[in-house]
Amino acid sequence: MNAPLCYTGKKSRQRRLPMYKELDARVNAVMEKMTLKEKIGQLNQLRQPSTPEEIEKANELIRQGLVGSIIQASSAHAGNDKEKAVKVDLFNSYQKVAVEESVNHIPLIFGRDVIHGHHTVYPIPLASASAYNPELVEKCYGCIAEEAAADNIHWTFSPMVDLCHDPRWGRMVEGPGEDPYVGAQFARAAVKGFQGDDMSDGKHLAACAKHYLGYGFSEGGRDYFRTEISGYTLYNYVVPAFRAAVEAGVATVMSSFNDINGESISRSRYYLTDLLRDKLGFEGFVVSDWESIDQMVAQGNAEDSRECAQLSIHAGIDMDMVSLDYLIHLESLVEEGKVDVKDIDEACRRILRIKFARGLFDHPYCELKSVDRTEHLKLARDLAAESMILLKNEGNILPLKKNQTIALCGPFVRERQALFGTWTLDGNPALTPSFLEAMTAAVEGHGGKILTGGENMLLEDYNMKFYDSDVVVLALGEHQAVSGEARSLADISLTAPQVRMAQKAHESGKKVVGVIFCGRPVSLQNVEPYMDAILCAWHTGSEAAGAASDLLFGDRVPCGKTPATFLRTSQHVPLYYNVTKSGRTVNGYYGDHPQLNYVDSPAAPLYPFGYGLSYTTFSYSEVTADRCEISLEELKNGKTLTVSATVKNTGDCTGKEIAELYIRDVVATRMRPIREMKGFKKDEYRPGEEKVVSFSLGYKDLGYYLEDGSYLVEPGKFEVYIGENCLTKNKIDIVVR
Repeated sequence: MNAPLCYTGKKSRQRRLPMYKELDARVNAVMEKMTLKEKIGQLNQLRQPSTPEEIEKANELIRQGLVGSIIQASSAHAGNDKEKAVKVDLFNSYQKVAVEESVNHIPLIFGRDVIHGHHTVYPIPLASASAYNPELVEKCYGCIAEEAAADNIHWTFSPMVDLCHDPRWGRMVEGPGEDPYVGAQFARAAVKGFQGDDMSDGKHLAACAKHYLGYGFSEGGRDYFRTEISGYTLYNYVVPAFRAAVEAGVATVMSSFNDINGESISRSRYYLTDLLRDKLGFEGFVVSDWESIDQMVAQGNAEDSRECAQLSIHAGIDMDMVSLDYLIHLESLVEEGKVDVKDIDEACRRILRIKFARGLFDHPYCELKSVDRTEHLKLARDLAAESMILLKNEGNILPLKKNQTIALCGPFVRERQALFGTWTLDGNPALTPSFLEAMTAAVEGHGGKILTGGENMLLEDYNMKFYDSDVVVLALGEHQAVSGEARSLADISLTAPQVRMAQKAHESGKKVVGVIFCGRPVSLQNVEPYMDAILCAWHTGSEAAGAASDLLFGDRVPCGKTPATFLRTSQHVPLYYNVTKSGRTVNGYYGDHPQLNYVDSPAAPLYPFGYGLSYTTFSYSEVTADRCEISLEELKNGKTLTVSATVKNTGDCTGKEIAELYIRDVVATRMRPIREMKGFKKDEYRPGEEKVVSFSLGYKDLGYYLEDGSYLVEPGKFEVYIGENCLTKNKIDIVVR
């Protein structure tokens, strides 16, 4: 065996990512020795074996060079099922068979759904997006990668960057919300955090942007269902986050279950090759979702598993996740002339390149080691606090005082696991403080008192707690089991018992604070009237309880803003801010005109996109521009114009504000949204402090995509807004001539 090609001992020197020429030379040298069957083996991913018999069968396939990867999960719904913890030694044993007993000594790549945390659990992605802090997200995802890499995980099936307009869909929890610009910033930060500057350093992972493409548009919020997406909507809403992930250098992309306009993604060469590779420039490899290749039979888009394999390899799916269709059928399909061997060669080449780039040929084994989580937990608390959104604070009853007597009630008072959210396979809830513990610790030594009851207290038993307190804090929301994969809801409002509890607390005459732990922008219309203050705490992980307590007592100041519209009711779906304007006067879906929206319900959202309060207040000056006209030719040549506004802290405490930039293309060949986010800047302001916030607008900011994916900037007037949320009216007009 040629020593530079792979690792044959048990310890090795870490090395930097090789230059591409060297990497390609190493890939070529390996492939020259491989048979067609062995190349197909690299395209085959096994699920985690569960029994001794399955382990032996897996080892025999590995020994024959017929396995390229193992997913460290035993079911398609690992995010909701009780999944086994990672076993470093077991996966080292699989690797030993691959590296030391197979003919070509090619290491396996181990993948796992490390979505928003490993041992340290960070906020769900939807919550992380509400922090509007990509730099902090990148740091946190770097910590996630370090912990996972120490547990013999090479590759994560994250980030999910599916844009979603329907909060009934359970997997909205895993994505960045409803806005393509925010989605792109989150995608870029997550990829950079997971992969670092050198994913071969033993502390980072290969990332995977998923689910490509349009999965978040499943009709009715039902998981796995069909989608109807025009080219115009696809390029302007769905593609931007994937484009950003590709630009950030994402190693892999996962194809989605769904169809678009009647064609399964698993067979679409247009989406998987023409768009993803030729237009977006993706150079890594594509992995299918769990058995999604074979599921084309159930979809009625392929006759049998044999045709599934034929269609998917031609479309551009490089690795088959667990269905075995490639392993069983590709060799004979090549012999029959139905599959071009070049497609298999290219898929194998892409997979080997990522294995080399991840450092697996030089360092295939994982050495048992512990990771100091001190800094990780600190960052988890920072991100959790910045993710939480103050939705209401009538009479400024927040922050609370630590010498108050507080009635702490609700189904999430003692919860630990539920604070993690879905897709937390390796977090330990026993090490996570409950909300009760965090609140009790906060008042200790300050003269305060927490009143609560047993886990099975009846609502009537809580009444005395309400009356004996200075203020009532209700820990409400939704359990993590009702969000995530295959966890869609028809009704996204809080349950009837929680509504009754809020009503009883309100009837006590005490001030009521609602802390909402949730995995989607839940409908709060039924409880909002009974609450004086509302903190959306999301499912924010290991430090959720501590961060919420910090905010309630003013040790930190809320600064999160909504990454998606908060509807009044599920019946208002779809409701998102960046829509086109009606031919009759109405503020898009946010308008309340009874003839243009609903006659039986206010249609405006309870809380709009980009909304969030603070314990201080901020003012914005009028928007100014360094020039109000710019030519199309100047824009094409890289020239920009700069718009600015002065933001001032007009309150009594230091706080962070997110200044948001929106545009509107007033007249265009295609109807354009009434608001479209093009930037945000988050900064801290002392009382009385003011800062000038500036944004540059250029060619890439002022245009849009047509149905065929071509980009267009048109002359005409643009309205440019800088303000506190998407409803700001603080604007200046500019002209492209």
